[in-house]
Amino acid sequence: MLEKDIPVFCVTAKSFPGGVLEAHEKLHSLVPLSPERSYFGLSRPEKGVILYKAAAEEKKEGEAEKLGCEKFIIQHGKYIYRTIEDYVKDSNQIGVAFQKLISEPGIDPNGYCVEWYLNDNDVKCMVKMK
Repeated sequence: MLEKDIPVFCVTAKSFPGGVLEAHEKLHSLVPLSPERSYFGLSRPEKGVILYKAAAEEKKEGEAEKLGCEKFIIQHGKYIYRTIEDYVKDSNQIGVAFQKLISEPGIDPNGYCVEWYLNDNDVKCMVKMK
């Protein structure tokens, strides 16, 4: 359960999966990695292709606009998830986890697949329920 909305700002990847790393690198050039800020990956199909956004938690109101980034809200509510430990050893685990999660009944058809990077090694793969 995500208790409250999380405001974030995003850098959209030029392609998926090829542009994902570049989007995260661009995001981190704007805001260096910090343990005080949460980082995310947001994806969903749109018009037959996967749209991917690298995102960082907005710590101050107006931060997204100041950095010239798109603002987005990760909505509160019930999520199903899988935590992947040491994902960097095999990043394909993320895609496998999401394939399993989106096959579950009752997911929000308008929701996003959310990667919540817990630290340098672990990620929580989350899908919102209706």
